[in-house]
Amino acid sequence: MKNVTLPDQVCQVFQADDMVVTIGVNMDDGLFGPEDVCLGDIYELMQDARAQKLILNRSGNSQTVAEGSSIGVPHSSVTLIARYTMMASDGERVELLALRLEQDGSYWVLPLSPIGMGIDYTLLKMEAPQPSERLLDLLCISFGRGTLITLGNGAQRPIEDLSVGDRILTRDHGPQELRWLGKVTLRAVGAYAPVVIPAGEIENAGDLIISQHHRVFRYLRHRGGDVAKPEVLVQAKHLVDGERIFIREGGYVDYFSLVFDSHEVIYAEGIPAESLLVTEATVSRLPSDLAAEVQARFPGVSQNQHFGIEAGPQVVAALRHDVAKRRRGTP
Repeated sequence: MKNVTLPDQVCQVFQADDMVVTIGVNMDDGLFGPEDVCLGDIYELMQDARAQKLILNRSGNSQTVAEGSSIGVPHSSVTLIARYTMMASDGERVELLALRLEQDGSYWVLPLSPIGMGIDYTLLKMEAPQPSERLLDLLCISFGRGTLITLGNGAQRPIEDLSVGDRILTRDHGPQELRWLGKVTLRAVGAYAPVVIPAGEIENAGDLIISQHHRVFRYLRHRGGDVAKPEVLVQAKHLVDGERIFIREGGYVDYFSLVFDSHEVIYAEGIPAESLLVTEATVSRLPSDLAAEVQARFPGVSQNQHFGIEAGPQVVAALRHDVAKRRRGTP
């Protein structure tokens, strides 16, 4: 395959003026820096908002606009100025990053989770970035240290003790050779903080600690008429219920990623979960040192995503209902 040169980061961003206060102190203002926003204001992404592609490269300790970016001047600096937490009317929380392009002073908003147009989002929290924080690992698909992974012979081994060449049990293709094992240590804050699923909550044998965007396969025992199939893919963050399944913030977290020849479903603490999908979009969101290693080992970056039904709001509600019934011991 032809080798592909990847940038350090590819982001879909909106102009700060596209995210406007519809109710609150700063009526009609956009989402700019911390000094220009007010907690409690309600924002809405305008119906005519259009996402723009911002491509970044690392330059020493800074980030710069890369060639081919839809916005910004190549080689000019990009600064992360704030992290915002908002809540939609249905209770779903989203995080957004505020960015400034230094060449022209323009402000942009990068959602870390999908957001919809015409939906009310209440600003709950604003934080200044860490001094060394950059746009890293935005869609980290990783397991925490200590996660037990099922091998091809049925034995289990902590993920940090795996080696390239080990044969891992996959749901669809039997034992498959592990092609790459990546590790990164991150501050466990915001979107980088792991989801903790205590043993037994979703039939997992031990505590399952995974990144927020990591998807697990779940089987719906009780589903409504609009849910066509019982088996669904759900991001770990959507299982957080404020009771037993939670996001653990604070300190640092060691994340490990597994790559095979294909995008696979493996078993972590006995639960089927996805491996890292190798495509330009996902690799570009890894920390640059990991992205470079993945690129070197998988120059085609062209795996196909595993088929599955993505969990929407109704499915997430049904999954939480199943978990609640299991806790009560009811069928």
